[in-house]
Amino acid sequence: MVYTISGIRFPVVPSLHKSSLRGDRRTSSYSLFLKKSNSFSRTSLYAKFSHDSESKSSTIAESDKVLIPEDQDISASVKDQLETPEIISEDAQSFQKLEDLTMKDENKYNLDEAASSYREVGDGQGSVMSSSPVDVNTNAQANKTSVHSGEKVKILSDEDKPKIIPPPGTGQKIYEIDSFLKAHSQHLDFRYGQYKRIREEIDKYEGGLDAFSRGYEKLGFTRSATGITYREWAPGAKDDFGVWEIFLPNNADGSPPIPHGSRVKIHMNTPSGIKDSIPAWIKFSVQAPGEIPYNGIYYDPPEEEKYVFKHPQPKRPQSIRIYESHVGMSSPEPKINTYANFRDDVLPRIKKLGYNAVQIMAIQEHSYYASFGYHVTNFFAPSSRFGTPEDLKSLIDRAHELGLLVLMDIVHSHASNNTLDGLNMFDGTDGHYFHPGSRGYHWMWDSRLFNYGSWEVLRYLLSNARWWLDEYKFDGFRFDGVTSMMYTHHGLQVSFTGNYNEYFGFATDVDAVVYLMLVNDLIHGLFPEAVTIGEDVSGMPTFCVPTQDGGIGFNYRLHMAIADKWIELLKKKDEDWRMGDIVHTLTNRRWLEKCVAYAESHDQALVGDKTLAFWLMDKDMYDFMALDRPSTPLIDRGIALHKMIRLITMGLGGEGYLNFMGNEFGHPEWIDFPRGEQHLPNGVVVPGNNNSFDKCRRRFDLGDAEYLRYHGMQEFDQAMQHLEESYGFMTSEHQYISRKNEGDKVIIFERDNLVFVFNFHWTNSYSDYRVGCLMPGKYKIVLDSDDALFGGFNRINHTAEYFTSEGWYDDRPRSFLVYAPCRTAVVYALVDGVDSEPVEQSVEVEQPVEVEQPVEIEQSVEVEP
Repeated sequence: MVYTISGIRFPVVPSLHKSSLRGDRRTSSYSLFLKKSNSFSRTSLYAKFSHDSESKSSTIAESDKVLIPEDQDISASVKDQLETPEIISEDAQSFQKLEDLTMKDENKYNLDEAASSYREVGDGQGSVMSSSPVDVNTNAQANKTSVHSGEKVKILSDEDKPKIIPPPGTGQKIYEIDSFLKAHSQHLDFRYGQYKRIREEIDKYEGGLDAFSRGYEKLGFTRSATGITYREWAPGAKDDFGVWEIFLPNNADGSPPIPHGSRVKIHMNTPSGIKDSIPAWIKFSVQAPGEIPYNGIYYDPPEEEKYVFKHPQPKRPQSIRIYESHVGMSSPEPKINTYANFRDDVLPRIKKLGYNAVQIMAIQEHSYYASFGYHVTNFFAPSSRFGTPEDLKSLIDRAHELGLLVLMDIVHSHASNNTLDGLNMFDGTDGHYFHPGSRGYHWMWDSRLFNYGSWEVLRYLLSNARWWLDEYKFDGFRFDGVTSMMYTHHGLQVSFTGNYNEYFGFATDVDAVVYLMLVNDLIHGLFPEAVTIGEDVSGMPTFCVPTQDGGIGFNYRLHMAIADKWIELLKKKDEDWRMGDIVHTLTNRRWLEKCVAYAESHDQALVGDKTLAFWLMDKDMYDFMALDRPSTPLIDRGIALHKMIRLITMGLGGEGYLNFMGNEFGHPEWIDFPRGEQHLPNGVVVPGNNNSFDKCRRRFDLGDAEYLRYHGMQEFDQAMQHLEESYGFMTSEHQYISRKNEGDKVIIFERDNLVFVFNFHWTNSYSDYRVGCLMPGKYKIVLDSDDALFGGFNRINHTAEYFTSEGWYDDRPRSFLVYAPCRTAVVYALVDGVDSEPVEQSVEVEQPVEVEQPVEIEQSVEVEP
């Protein structure tokens, strides 16, 4: 019998409440007890194994390898304390005298790759099998035979050999890029000095950044030919170092001591009392029906069940067009979708639309679904709601087959404050992975904040980034909440004006900035094609400058101000929109800094806000989106502006573009995850939505339905992506804004050999409107938002040709005439460059009834150099 949760099937396992007294070898669950020894500088582990009452005893001592430097001077939390692991049965009350750290092997689960399910482990009669009984006398003497635990010796292939990460540079080039930084050289040089010092100490004590970032090969569960080693950093257990280790030898038949799929927990005697926790480095965890906390799963499938990647990772494109997505809410049905369904149904859609990268949210395991993946509990585990780790690998491999980069939304800015299944109070102390006290708590997010000055926190987070790139073949990251990381005030109740004093002072968390430099060093050094995008709203200078030049090292900054500007404008009447304000927001970025622009992301669609389409059309979207029904002025305006907003954002906003799934066709309403009623500590009751999935899905059927107006909006988004693919205008070095006319409500700019003409006026259409340009020759229309295919009014003749005439206009050496209907965006491409001046001609226009008479063009034009 099985029960199912989000596509994963669990067995109904009989309860294992068996007698587990010390010395009782009849128990069917195994127990391993540990003892401290004075003969080593670290904790030694002793175990007496017996498969029956006649078995001989032997002692297993851990390797005397110190994982933490003893003489470094990096931060106050470098020399943390440690604790010892033990393995016991479920009946913890039987072992009240046991000390310190314990690992629990609870009900055994086997993972079924094909069905993403668990099935009962049995002997053919339905009984649950456990590993051989183990008995340990906690008073065992130290004179028993001692041997070092076996460790796997790995012979590296050329591909696996340590890669070279370039050493730090001088860090001085930032002053050449931005001379205003010289006034803050004391802070910046100190920052770079801290970065270089840590790099040097990592080289000295850890064998380099490459080896340091392989923490998952030392900590957590690691398997060798002779057994399984478990190591954990838990400094709250009174030891001198803080890393505890135990080696579990293989069973007599050679099988691993912990079967794949077993539930495991760490049982610890901490300063806060007895505590069961999921291992910090766990690779998979699940939530059983009816249970609130998650269960750690020992995930080590046999070779024949492991997914083997078949397709190479794509090269990083010149311009990146990102389809932001969430696997769980990617189905049109009100349910939690799976990795497999996303792979088969959504990835081909992304490819067809013309995007070249998919960014997946909520990958790291999070116990609260409605957190959108931001309250991470298990940093190395992919969310089990959507399937198994092998399912995720299959998804990524399929994306690579389609030529799509796969970016992960990685959360290193904070962590869930859960104590049962997260890192919070893991070893019973407040300052384990996090800053103690108020500095370690984010009051707005209700989450814990990492101590980036801690040596082991650096190991944990750097290894975490490396893990997702190595194990799952992700092509890069969007780092969440970077503003919160870089400042001790976390950007809360602070307005950044651009004054450099706001970035380089006591409010700057130098440890966090140095961590970001290290992680970018790691990623770009070991994975040169990988992409890093930082979510920063502050405008931190040097953010996208390489670390060797003194910068933080990101490839792109997420241009967050643009989406906020559009929401601000949509709350006003069209008459109050200022063209200069729009252009300034779109182009307000630092020199030599690449940005990913977006009109709206998942943030703008979460509960409490609305999608752009819903801001524009509101409740009319329920009744007037069918083509066989009359439209309304609100719908006509909304569809027109929705297309214009997206195109001008892509055209001027940055070197990359992002869209949240479904918004390409104007997804209605908002995102609301299933929620129950919440009772806050202050007595406030937050109403839920009866755990409804109705607004936690994507109605792709709306965009695909040719009889709905959503379809035209989707077709426009697709045409927009393919235009950028063909011309690469987002990364063109040539960008010039020739007109931002407040009277006409017209914006004209050049990007590459394209000329973009936007008429935001709500009623005025302009015939023979002169457009300045750089290159001479013949131009043609390559994108027209008013095309009937895109739900427009088809007011422009696409067979018309546009020839340039010489003579300065809007500070451009040439110009040509166009027809610019109200609320339209048209892109003109240079077809042929010519030496001779063509005959200037008026443009033939199809005149619909609603077209306004030509008006005199305002000649006073504000020009942006």
